[in-house]
Order: sequence, then C-alpha cells, then structure tokens
Amino acid sequence: MAKNNNNNRNMSVEEAGKKGGEKVSEKYNQKHFEEIGQKGGEKTSDKYDKQHFEEIGKKGGETVSDKYDQEHFEEIGQKGGETTSDKYDQKHFEDIGQKGGETTSQKKDKEFYQEIGKKGGETTSEKHGEEFYEDIGQKGGNRSRGGRSNR
Repeated sequence: MAKNNNNNRNMSVEEAGKKGGEKVSEKYNQKHFEEIGQKGGEKTSDKYDKQHFEEIGKKGGETVSDKYDQEHFEEIGQKGGETTSDKYDQKHFEDIGQKGGETTSQKKDKEFYQEIGKKGGETTSEKHGEEFYEDIGQKGGNRSRGGRSNR
C-alpha cells in the first residue's frame, strides 16, 4: 500500500489513485488533456476499421438497452428534446429539416418512399383501427367545407 503522509497510515489503491489524479489535474490544463485525447483517438482510429467500431457500438448499445427500461429512455429523450428546443429557434429546425429532406430524397428512390408509407399506414391501422380513420376523415371533410357538414 502507498504511504499517506498526512497521518502516516496506509492508503487504499482507490485513495492513492484519487490523490494522484488530483495532482495531475492540477498540473495540466484542459487543452493538454484534449490534445492527448485527440492523439489517442487518432491512433485508435488508425488501428481499427469501421466494422470494429460498429461492433463495439452495437455491444455497448445492447448493454445499455438491457440495463435500463423504456421509461428511462423516454425521460432522457424528453430532457434532451427540451434542452435542444430551448437552445434553437424554429428557423433552425426548419433549416435542418429542409437539408435532411433534400439529402434523403437524393439518396432514396420512389420505391423507398412507397415502402415506408405502406409500413406507416399499416402500423397506424393496426394501432388505431377503422374508427380512427372515420374520425379523421370526418374532421378533414368538415374543414375542407369550411366547417359545414352534409349530415
């Protein structure tokens, strides 16, 4: 065990590690740690291929998914959404939505959109049923007639 000079007792590995970490943190600034982190990241990136990172990302994602329930992810998603919403205005979201839509439409063909539309329609139908479509059809019909009803 390491010697603790404060009261001449032996320190645990945890205590010695914490004390050493504090000393290093005092000695170097954030820029130093960013630079060595950047170098380490570049070396790691050179050493492994894309498939390696996909595999470890998948394993990490599965581990996190197994550890937490849906409510946890809903809560952090809600917090993240609120933080992002507070940070940016509506124009920002319109701009990125426009860019994303343009990029996607350049990469995908007509069949892709037909397939996802079909899947979305089937999912909605399974979830809501016939009454849902009757209700939204009625509302849409009323709006298109200026609120007038033929009934």
